[in-house]
Amino acid sequence: MARARWGRSWLSKGRPDHPPVVFASRSENAMRISRLDREAERIGLRKGHGVTEARAICPSLDILPAEPAADRALLEALADWCDRYTPLVALDGDDGLYLDITGCAHLHGGERALLDGLLSSLFALGVEARGAISSSPGLSWAVSHFGEGGVIDADVAEAALAPLPTPALRLPKDTAEMLGRVGLKAIGDLLPLPRAPLARRFGPLLLLRLDQALGLEDEPISPRLPVPVLSAERRLFDPVSSADDILALSAHLAGSLKEGLERRGEGGRLFALLLFRVDGRVFRIHAATSAPQRDPDRITLLFRERLAAVHDGLDAGYGFEIVRLCVLTAEPFETVQEGFADGTGDSCSLSAFAERIVARFGPDSLLAVTLAESHLPERAARLAPILDRLESERAVGRNGAAAVTATACMDRPLRLFTPPEPVETMAGVPEDAPKSFRWRRSLYRIARTEGPERIAAEWWIDGENQPSRDYFRVEDEAGRRFWLFREGIYGEQPHLPRWFIHGILA
Repeated sequence: MARARWGRSWLSKGRPDHPPVVFASRSENAMRISRLDREAERIGLRKGHGVTEARAICPSLDILPAEPAADRALLEALADWCDRYTPLVALDGDDGLYLDITGCAHLHGGERALLDGLLSSLFALGVEARGAISSSPGLSWAVSHFGEGGVIDADVAEAALAPLPTPALRLPKDTAEMLGRVGLKAIGDLLPLPRAPLARRFGPLLLLRLDQALGLEDEPISPRLPVPVLSAERRLFDPVSSADDILALSAHLAGSLKEGLERRGEGGRLFALLLFRVDGRVFRIHAATSAPQRDPDRITLLFRERLAAVHDGLDAGYGFEIVRLCVLTAEPFETVQEGFADGTGDSCSLSAFAERIVARFGPDSLLAVTLAESHLPERAARLAPILDRLESERAVGRNGAAAVTATACMDRPLRLFTPPEPVETMAGVPEDAPKSFRWRRSLYRIARTEGPERIAAEWWIDGENQPSRDYFRVEDEAGRRFWLFREGIYGEQPHLPRWFIHGILA
């Protein structure tokens, strides 16, 4: 709200002459303060104060309604922005972030330089923050929330924790209050005490949090986004904004990724292009392939289509200062020797065409018929994204997929009716194939018949009383072929059997 009212650089320019600002939400059947700025803290307001009491303390108080969704969106945007420091970024509640910078600090001049640069950049963006770097997430959390922040070495962890209050251990409110009632108000009061009585009195969580803060217990961080298999980036002195410049950088980064994929013997299946805008906003553009891919030209072509598809939503602003290309999913890359007559060229052309269409118009823009696990005709096939179909054919093998498709096309009609349409039939013997049938007010005299093919009902879906079907392939005197079925068996139920036409063979 401060950035929207006073500009993105309001912190560096100084807060304008404005009453204290607080956010209020309903809690415990009353409107209470949920967020407040430093000016409101300076006059004595705190979280949980009632709005009426706060208004009595400061009549000019600027009270705004709380917006948790907007708070979450801002926190996630800041997490995207922090990806420039490390890909391992996790959310901490509704007002904090964890950054695992293991192996990343040297890229930014060391831990202290990284922390100073991060906080100064946030300050320039109009975001007031405090941070700490240490060997454990618990210690960093405690020092950043209840201390002055900074870089804490492992050998001074106890000295940094000792003066902090017990809530710095991320304890439940009732546990912190119980500790305070017995005079244990600071973490330093807990350190020399025997551990067994503490565990019996206050529970094992107290000792767990204490050990996590001291680095004696591991505390893993769960990143909010999948960690890339490989990534390559360019930090630009002059920001770029045109699509051609972005694609040129993407091609260069794809060439860098190719070397890493070749060493691993893999190809990328899902790629992500990250564009870090100068003002802190981050754009993520994904592109998927039907088979493992590491050809820079093919990857660049996919992102050309993706950029064309998201052109209206890609606001370059003052330009992008960091361009990063990541491999999110990789699979073993099988090298195939192409020949003149094996048809591999057609398969590659189909894959390339499908990938470009999907990259431009989305995964559901191109569908293909795939077989399903059902013997009922109306359930035996479904429409699936073309990339999934190509992937399944690649996994099963080209010859096997062709044989299954050929069998299905030979036994089943070219066109199915959904649902099957009722017909009136006449037969010499009730259980025999019909001699003629009437469909859509037209009479068809049958010259040849093949069948029956009995298909039982799927009782686990339709119930045990669902009748079976007897299918007949019939040809009338004009050479037209139809697929009829008789639902039910004579004598089992009074209203059965019934005849339907399910499809047209030719």
